[in-house]
Amino acid sequence: MDESVAATSDIRLHSIADRIGVAPGVMMPRLGLGTSRAHGRELTRTILAAFELGYRLIDTSANYFNEEAVGEAIAQGGVPRGEIFVTTKLEGPDQGYRSAPRGLQGSLKRLGLDYVDLYLIHWPNARLTSETWRAMEELRQAGLARSIGVSNFETSDLDQLLSTATMPPAVNQLQLNPTVQRRDIQAYCRERGITLEAWAPIMRGHVDDVRVLAEIGRHHSKSPAHVSLRWILQKGIVAIPKTVHDARLRENANLYDFELTTDEMQAIDALEE
Repeated sequence: MDESVAATSDIRLHSIADRIGVAPGVMMPRLGLGTSRAHGRELTRTILAAFELGYRLIDTSANYFNEEAVGEAIAQGGVPRGEIFVTTKLEGPDQGYRSAPRGLQGSLKRLGLDYVDLYLIHWPNARLTSETWRAMEELRQAGLARSIGVSNFETSDLDQLLSTATMPPAVNQLQLNPTVQRRDIQAYCRERGITLEAWAPIMRGHVDDVRVLAEIGRHHSKSPAHVSLRWILQKGIVAIPKTVHDARLRENANLYDFELTTDEMQAIDALEE
């Protein structure tokens, strides 16, 4: 097994308040809430419920068309802004040196915020990567984004970005779960100090179909979703499961009273498809 993606034993998890350093002075929660395909009052209510449970990382995007609902929850929630970690993303039409600042300003207006904690290039565009990243670096320097990163970047995309960047991405957000492990990108990012963040960490709800996850869950009196999320967190990867259901919000946060053994971590590692 590749040692760079082997079961991790030195990650200590205590509560939903756990954070990981992703940039100088920037601590990102290890567990957050994804908001893709959620909108309006339902999403605002979900985020308010998440705040009550201790969630502090909220992931959105201009492409989700829900930044206003996220901003409304932040305004209503009563949680100090400095405690909340807000991620949003730059969309394709706004990539480029001149247009990227416009994209972030639009997101800030919709969110009702002066800055975001993490700003990501949502999808790679080889033609525009270098100039877009140069604009992202300047947005960070201006204080409009506390940290900057990418989403859905392959190793070749990262190679291109790093060839002209003055700073590496703080984060690479990508689909990652027990059956989609992307070991090449895991190793690449770890070698370069890029934090990995997993979307679809519970396989869009299909974790219940994976026998190994169910067996390990029974041993700990936990669900397959618990096992998948715990596996991700024990690897030092940030997870942003998506839900609009209060019961699932509570379940996803109930990860801190058990620990996967090295053998269990390796059994899940072997599920890579």
